[in-house]
Amino acid sequence: MGIWPDLCDPQEVANAFASVKERFGSFDILANNAGISSRTSLYEYTLEEFSKILDINLKAVFVCSQAAARLMKENGGGVIINASSMVGEYGQPSGCGYPATKFAVNGLTKSLARELAKDQIRVNAVAPGVTNTDMLAALPKEMVDRISSGIPLGRLGQPVDIANAYLYLASDMASYVTGIVLRVDGAAMN
Repeated sequence: MGIWPDLCDPQEVANAFASVKERFGSFDILANNAGISSRTSLYEYTLEEFSKILDINLKAVFVCSQAAARLMKENGGGVIINASSMVGEYGQPSGCGYPATKFAVNGLTKSLARELAKDQIRVNAVAPGVTNTDMLAALPKEMVDRISSGIPLGRLGQPVDIANAYLYLASDMASYVTGIVLRVDGAAMN
């Protein structure tokens, strides 16, 4: 089932989610996992680049969460899991749009958790650390080595480490967990 709505268009998202509910009978879990990054210096950062990152990393989380929550409320509950990042807590030295959106996602997660709890909708976020993904592969090797050298667990995160955090938060094992930002970073910034 391939559905590709514009994640910043409320009507396209609502239509896509309604078709998922129609096909599967309910809409129980949303993983807001779309995201883009940038390493552009503030001095060269354009408003267009900053706006694009805000749209995908924050506005889309709002639009998708709103559409999902409406369907989940009808079902008697559900789970929303947002993609954050360790830089949402610590910042980063360039590409300020990415950590700014992740700071905002953390705040949105906590606020929605408090608002939607009465409807039995749990809202959490996963904040990966340095993880072996395409985003990491785009960085210079010396930067990756520098970043990963300070991870107390002594290794990069793997995609399965992040997937397991999502699985936990989506499962009944986390039925009393809402409003958290789960760091999955090998204690990188402790």
